[in-house]
Amino acid sequence: MQMSQLKVGLIGLGHLHPRQYMPLFESCPLTRVTAVSEHSEELLKSFCQDFGVKGYTDYRKMIAEERLDIAAIFLPHYQCAQAAVECARRKIHLLVEKPAAESAAAARRIVQAVEEHKVKFTTGYCWRYHPVIAAMKEAIARGIIGPVMSVEARLAAGRVDRYIKGNSGWMLEKNKSGGGPMYNLGVHWIDVLGYLLSDRVAEVCAVHTQSSSAYDIEDSSAALLRFAGGPIGVLTTSYIVPDCFPNGRDLYLGVKGTCGALSYAPRYEGEKGSGSVSQTDVLEMYSDAEAMAGASARQIAFQLDKVSGYSGFMGKAYIEGFAKAILEDKTPLITAAEALDVLNVVEAIYQSGTEKKWIKVQV
Repeated sequence: MQMSQLKVGLIGLGHLHPRQYMPLFESCPLTRVTAVSEHSEELLKSFCQDFGVKGYTDYRKMIAEERLDIAAIFLPHYQCAQAAVECARRKIHLLVEKPAAESAAAARRIVQAVEEHKVKFTTGYCWRYHPVIAAMKEAIARGIIGPVMSVEARLAAGRVDRYIKGNSGWMLEKNKSGGGPMYNLGVHWIDVLGYLLSDRVAEVCAVHTQSSSAYDIEDSSAALLRFAGGPIGVLTTSYIVPDCFPNGRDLYLGVKGTCGALSYAPRYEGEKGSGSVSQTDVLEMYSDAEAMAGASARQIAFQLDKVSGYSGFMGKAYIEGFAKAILEDKTPLITAAEALDVLNVVEAIYQSGTEKKWIKVQV
C-alpha cells in the first residue's frame, strides 16, 4: 500500500478513551483522523467542535462515504464485532479497543472477517510496547532468571463511578461489557504474561466478589493460572482503588525463575513527570546467573519521553506500530488471534468462578 498518511475514522464516543487517543493520532505523522460516528448527537457535536472532524450519527454511513484506511472502534463491547465485520468487508483496517468483543464467540467473528478480507487488526494491549516489558522479555529469553516457574500480576484501577461520569455506564452491564475488571483490566496482564513467557494459559481457577447490587459485574477477581509450558501464577484485578492511591492504580508484575526474579511496579501515566520526561519506572532484577556476576541485584530506571494521550509513550508506539504494519504490509504486534486467546482465558476464569473448579482454557 503506497500512501504517506492513513485516514482514520472513529466509531463510538461513549467510552473513556476516544478523546485520549486523539493526541496520539495527531502526533503520529502516519495517521489523520478525518471523521467520527456516534449516535448521541450531544457527544458527537462536542467532539467534532473540539477536534475539527466530520461527524456522522451512523457509522455505516461514515464507512460508506469516507475513504477510510483505519476504523478505530470504541463501541460498547457487545457492538464491536458487528462493526468490525462491516468495516473489514470494506477493506478497512481495524483498531478495536480491547478486549475487542464481549465474548470469545464474537471475537471469532472478527478473526474470520480479518482473515477472509485480508485486513490488518490490532487491539489496545499497548503494554507490549513498553520499554520495561521489552527488557523483561529480553531478560527471560536470555535465561537471566533461568526457566520461569511462577508469575504474579495485579491490576486495579479506579472506581465504577468513573464509567458513569465518562459516558460509558454500559461497562457496568455484563451483557454489554462481558464482565467487570477481569474483562476490562485483567486482560492487559493476561496478554502481557503470555507475551513475556511466549506461552499460553492452559488452565485456571478463580473467585470473584461483588459489593453492590446496583450493577451486575464483579468488583474484584483473583485467578490461579497454569501455563501450558509449566509455570504457575496468580492474577488479581479490581475496581476498588481510592483516588488517593498513587496514580489511582495499583499495578505489579513479578516473574520468578530457577535462578532469579524480575519485579516491576509500573507508574503508568506517561504524561506525568517534569520537563520532557515522564515518571520514572524501575525494573528490579535479581539473578545468580553468570551474566549478572558482580551486580546480582540491579535496579534499572526508565524515564520515558513525555507523550500526551492514552498511555503516553506506549500508546504512541502502539498507534505508530499499527500504521507501519499497514503501510509495510507486516503482521501487527498484536493480532486478532491473540485477542481471541485472551478472551478464551477470561471466559474460563468466569466459568471457574461460577462452577468453583479448575477449568481448561479453550484453544
